Amino acid sequence: MASKPTLRERIGVLATREFWELSPEPSTFAPSSKWSNSDMDPTPIEKRTWTTFNYITYWISDAFNVATWDMASALLASGLSWRQALPCIVVGHTIIAAAITANGTIGARLHIPFPVLNRSSFGFWFSYFSVISRVVLAMFWFAIQTYTGSECVYQMIKAIWPSFARFPNRLPANANITSAQLLSYFLYWLIQFPFLLIPSYKIRWLFTIKSVAVTITGLSMMIWAFVRTGGASAIFSQGPRVSGSALAWAWLSGLNSVLGNYATLSVNIPDFTRMAQHPRHQYIQMLIIPVSFTFIAFQGIVVTSAGYILYGEYYWDPLRLIDNWDNRAAAFFASLAFCLATLGTNIGANSISAANDFTALLPRWLNIRRGQILCAIIGGWVIIPWEILATASGFLNFMGGYTVFLGPICAIMIVDYWVVKHQKIDVPALYDPHGRYRYIAGINWRAVLALLVSVPPNLPGLINAINPAIYVGGGVYPYDIAWLLGFTLAGLTYYLASVLFPAKETLIEHAVDVDEAAALAKEEREREKYASEAKEDEIGVALHEV
Repeated sequence: MASKPTLRERIGVLATREFWELSPEPSTFAPSSKWSNSDMDPTPIEKRTWTTFNYITYWISDAFNVATWDMASALLASGLSWRQALPCIVVGHTIIAAAITANGTIGARLHIPFPVLNRSSFGFWFSYFSVISRVVLAMFWFAIQTYTGSECVYQMIKAIWPSFARFPNRLPANANITSAQLLSYFLYWLIQFPFLLIPSYKIRWLFTIKSVAVTITGLSMMIWAFVRTGGASAIFSQGPRVSGSALAWAWLSGLNSVLGNYATLSVNIPDFTRMAQHPRHQYIQMLIIPVSFTFIAFQGIVVTSAGYILYGEYYWDPLRLIDNWDNRAAAFFASLAFCLATLGTNIGANSISAANDFTALLPRWLNIRRGQILCAIIGGWVIIPWEILATASGFLNFMGGYTVFLGPICAIMIVDYWVVKHQKIDVPALYDPHGRYRYIAGINWRAVLALLVSVPPNLPGLINAINPAIYVGGGVYPYDIAWLLGFTLAGLTYYLASVLFPAKETLIEHAVDVDEAAALAKEEREREKYASEAKEDEIGVALHEV
């Protein structure tokens, strides 16, 4: 009878290569586990579980968060009236919804994630530029959203235990966080962690629950605002504070801010639409995105206006508004809804995105679950969000200004699939570093040229946003339309370069059906396995006879 392994032996297993190395599924298109695993392979039919309903609840839940309320405040603070701010929000989210749906359709048809899809337009190796850039951005935003969620937990605890507001602070002043805030942060991180372990094709139920909770909360807060104040006249009566060309640039700058709010998802939406049961199920994004975000922003305007009438100050951060409430039950449930909202947004927009990127970078060692855990550790504790929020305003402006890259990347992906390649992609070749999408040394120079043309015009404005002391003159104006300018310049440049100097090896007559190709690959592997086993049997018989 074999003896049970000792504790030391069990711990020793953790240091072995066999424990950490992943084995790819037999259906993989990649030549070895170095290039793909089951999470990077095309989503199998049984995991394509997202329907139209799921995409509706996903975007309703994503729209209801602190950032959307703050969006309206930024537009009003720039000098726009609410009558000018709401059309700005509608137009911006309609444009970004079109981009999200265009790239989302690719993911829904091909059933592959963004890091793999991006190889079609950028080349196998140059695609890692987008992947690495996005994983860093996603982890920083994961950290900041986790801190926002901790503020919700703080309000929930304070509603239950009012003396928590006077919790003894044992941390020094230069820590930029109090003991109560740090405890809230740890609790929120702990609450958030189990949700990271849910497979991405099943996480849709979180968004369904969240969409119901936040809709009830948002409507309740808006009704509270109208009942307590008799209307939101404090803001609705305000006119614009700018006019002429200043008004035009303020409106365009606001439009760019709206576009930048979800510019990241316009690029990596295939990470979610790859799980669609049918491509048509995600078309609803074209409608639900502008409708849900505009309505939530309107709620923010109404409730904030009521807060000004009742408390004498504009509380655009809803958590600061809740902090003034005397009704502890209302404060708890409203904070709980925002906590749930932040949780869903952090997982949907940051955690799963970072996990897909990690998986593409190290598919032999990381899958989506491991990638999410790594994002939670790095984003939660290595990146210290309260230090960033307290001291690094310039860095936050840089993160917000990353739209100067996201707009061009989005345009290149859309133009490549819909116009250059006419919706015909050889999916198995995307997993082969020596396949047709290698271009030249793994780099598609047309994408490089598009970036070189579209990014520099926005750099002076980005530099000024990071450090206003640096004077760039009229260079600030292109930055006010950074996403639109970058998208347009990159799209045109990539199209012209691809037409004048076509990459003929990437142009195919017929699109490769993913499911048929996967079935053929599986059959081929089974034949190889059968032939190998038969060969081994023949050798065994021969040896036995000898």
